[in-house]
Amino acid sequence: MIRLRHLAAASAVALSLIVGAPPLAAQWVVFDPNNYAQNVLTAARELQQINNQITSLQNQAQMLISQARNLASLPYSSLQQLESSIQRTQQLLAQAQNIAFNVQQIDHAFQTTYGSANASQSSQALIGNAQARWQNSVAALQDALRVQAGVVGNLDTNRTQMSALVTSSQAATGGLQATQAGNQLLALQAQQLADLTAAVAAQGRAQSLQAAQQAAAQDQAREQLRRFLSPGNGYQPSNVAMFHQ
Repeated sequence: MIRLRHLAAASAVALSLIVGAPPLAAQWVVFDPNNYAQNVLTAARELQQINNQITSLQNQAQMLISQARNLASLPYSSLQQLESSIQRTQQLLAQAQNIAFNVQQIDHAFQTTYGSANASQSSQALIGNAQARWQNSVAALQDALRVQAGVVGNLDTNRTQMSALVTSSQAATGGLQATQAGNQLLALQAQQLADLTAAVAAQGRAQSLQAAQQAAAQDQAREQLRRFLSPGNGYQPSNVAMFHQ
């Protein structure tokens, strides 16, 4: 009995020790401030890298947008209208009457119609050449007026194109559009210079033919005077009685 009592008491003491014992070390939560700070720093660095990547993507997207704008073509073109204006002026020049803007025709005319009057030519030939020269001068003046009228007619088209091109240049979204608008404005100026050249050429042609007509008329007058005064042409000087003297 005594032994049973001692065994029961020992068991009770052991049980009390087990129940009152503290928990195992593995069950404790341990906070390491150094490790925590390192983790926060690592997370901050990764977040910064992500922000940098986002910024880089945004910059690349903006660069692509800018490149697209710079490469965008100008939606307006004045080429067809300018070509039409130049063609109208060229047609007027090509319709020059009698003596065209052609070197061979000009050389031939000055060897024949505008050539020097000589004794081998008949009086009828001299009169025919004089009439042809007068007709050439009148036709050249008409041609000059027609070319000038065509140039004036192109002014309204030029004004419309200039306004449209300036508007397009001001509304250009990129470098290519601005450059193309500038090039078309230069083309418009070239077309205007072509019109001016055509008008000057037509006016100069008319003036040159007038001057050539006057020079040929003077030369022909000398030849006709020589024939008139030459012996044997039927003219005999004589005294003329006036007032029944």
